[in-house]
Amino acid sequence: MSLFKRKKEELSETGANGDAYIKVLGSGCAKCNQLEAATKEALSKLGMDTTIEHVKDFAQIAAYGVMTTPALVVDGKVVSYGKVLKTEEVISILEKVRKR
Repeated sequence: MSLFKRKKEELSETGANGDAYIKVLGSGCAKCNQLEAATKEALSKLGMDTTIEHVKDFAQIAAYGVMTTPALVVDGKVVSYGKVLKTEEVISILEKVRKR
């Protein structure tokens, strides 16, 4: 199995407790850390006990088709890239995901 195909299969992970599975994609720069902090705050405000994975490996980031970080991935789908979302924006995204 090719590396790309294996990575695509890994992208479909979801949270074990039914909540959104969240990843922040980025090198660990200040903007990536700001997005992670805003996401944690949004999860707290929503009462969601969800683990956030911070993906720093560029091969994994590229597997999502992301070329500009930071990026936010919810349930395997890139929902934002290239900007730091505010807490309220993350809340809005997560509320849409919960309605599915």
